[in-house]
Amino acid sequence: MYIVFSALRQLTGSNSNQNNRDTLNEHEALQRFEGYKTACEKYRDEIAAIQKYMPGWMPAFKRS
Repeated sequence: MYIVFSALRQLTGSNSNQNNRDTLNEHEALQRFEGYKTACEKYRDEIAAIQKYMPGWMPAFKRS
């Protein structure tokens, strides 16, 4: 989980306004990832069926 969190995290500047904006962006990225995980859990049976024919396939995760 830490690796995913690190990949989504953006570097922050020293400006407090910039830090606040980056914190909001980081929070949004985490919310997107949580939504992705929830959707994968909800459709795990369908994903498993697809993976029978396409081993290792996972739904795409859009970061933007």
